Amino acid sequence: MSRFVLGDCLSVLPTYPAGAVDFILTDPPYLVNFRDRSGRSIANDVRDDWLAPAVKEMHRVLKPDSFMLSFYGWTKVDAFFAAWKAAGFRVVGHIVFSKSYASKSGYFGYAHESAYLLAKGRPAEPAQPLRDVMPWQYTGNRHHPTEKPVPCLRPLIESFTKPGDIVLDPFAGSGSTCVAAAEAGRRYIGIELLPEYHAAGVRRLAQVRQGLAVAA
Repeated sequence: MSRFVLGDCLSVLPTYPAGAVDFILTDPPYLVNFRDRSGRSIANDVRDDWLAPAVKEMHRVLKPDSFMLSFYGWTKVDAFFAAWKAAGFRVVGHIVFSKSYASKSGYFGYAHESAYLLAKGRPAEPAQPLRDVMPWQYTGNRHHPTEKPVPCLRPLIESFTKPGDIVLDPFAGSGSTCVAAAEAGRRYIGIELLPEYHAAGVRRLAQVRQGLAVAA
């Protein structure tokens, strides 16, 4: 069942049946025209015309009474909230990852990442809820300019799913969500638009499969 797809989620998601996935964990473009120090960029990080239709499709393919956890750009939070609510999601939680360093400075030194927990229907609460402030582990962003750390994503997947569930990331980048899902014994569907990041994710997932096979 697990797959890592090269393509546009606006084209790929409509091919999936409604209620096909158990949990969505995603890090979409923040709509800030981001470029890292080496000049790497992210697709569709300027305009927001894709946001509402993508979220609508995510809501459709998610099972009833299930969660989506989405990172977001805080300067564009109004656009994200509008898309989430128009699709039918309810905001039920917020989590902050505290960094030991500032990734950028302006009026403040930016030293955190954050994400909203969104519900479709009335999902049950986890038996042992995670704290809503957790430490961030720096990755070096080797595979992707905004790479999320697998050790931060895996507890989220384990909290909101059970073994064998399907975890979806429609903006998969270099596959961190899929790697975390595989390590946690979950199935995954990742979708990434840019070939260079998709290729990095394919390599990472091959290494995970090899490691799991050796461990078995």
